[in-house]
Amino acid sequence: MARRLERLDRGIKVRSDDVFALNSWREMLYIIAPRVLPVLLLLVLGLAATPYWQRVIMQACMIGLLAISWDLLASVGMVSLGQALFFGIGAYIAGILDHYAGLGPWLTIPIATVGGAALSTLLLLPVLRLRGIYFSMVTLIMPLMIERIIEATKIFGGTEGLSGLQPMPHALVEIIAAMAVVWVALFSFNRMMSSDYGLILKGINDNDRAVMSAGLNIYLYKAQALFLAAGVGAFAGAFVTHAYQFVGMPVFALDYSILPIAGAAVGGMGTMSGPLLGCFILVPLNELLRGLGGMRTVIYAVLLVVFTVGLPEGIFHFIKRKYTQFERWVEVEQ
Repeated sequence: MARRLERLDRGIKVRSDDVFALNSWREMLYIIAPRVLPVLLLLVLGLAATPYWQRVIMQACMIGLLAISWDLLASVGMVSLGQALFFGIGAYIAGILDHYAGLGPWLTIPIATVGGAALSTLLLLPVLRLRGIYFSMVTLIMPLMIERIIEATKIFGGTEGLSGLQPMPHALVEIIAAMAVVWVALFSFNRMMSSDYGLILKGINDNDRAVMSAGLNIYLYKAQALFLAAGVGAFAGAFVTHAYQFVGMPVFALDYSILPIAGAAVGGMGTMSGPLLGCFILVPLNELLRGLGGMRTVIYAVLLVVFTVGLPEGIFHFIKRKYTQFERWVEVEQ
């Protein structure tokens, strides 16, 4: 009996893309496994880790949210260099509501998410018509400018910030909530970008003139995408504020702008999942190298260069491509 190699994914793709009909539980497992296993793996790691590493995983989740929001903006043609703007505004709104009004995290975080998204959108609304590096420069300057204003006017605690804020109810609640929000944001944005609405957003990035010729207001769609991305970043800032029970000028630091972009470069841009994967690699790696002092930055930079040059498509794209290239031997009918 003659045999030949067959790509495992091709028959499954034909049967599942349109009619959603599968032959066996193996085919269902092939489709479901890449979506379910990362969720289960993160859940096990988050619950089994020590309190210190639970805090690291929480930090990775929040940086991952910033990376997802960065990738959403980049998909619409708005390359942001200032994710710290969204993070810092959300953090300060939550801290102010807690410190001055006495509201707990269950109220401050939702208010900071919506309020931070609205305020960030209003601040950047006048520059939505800018393209390329000009929009990026404004987003880079904004958090630095707000940081200097707080320092000069000494408002909201000035350089000392606001401390003694209400913590999350329990460490277990904190880590589960962080992981849940990450997966909800990831799957929601992926679903949105695969819809007709997402097609318009991608079209604005590819050829905004063609979208405008179809009678669509691209600036309205850009503002909507900016609101969604800013909301995710503001949530991350508000969540970290209550996790550390402190908010101050460091929330506008460049780290919250650079790490999401580095995660996107390592994981792979344009997929939402790639930037998230990159952050789950870089943030724990950053903690592992903390004991090396100044050498940590050197090793960190070398690894980024290796990933960027050696695997420019990103780790996620590489894994996805290899996963769809699995082959099996099948009998050839005579």
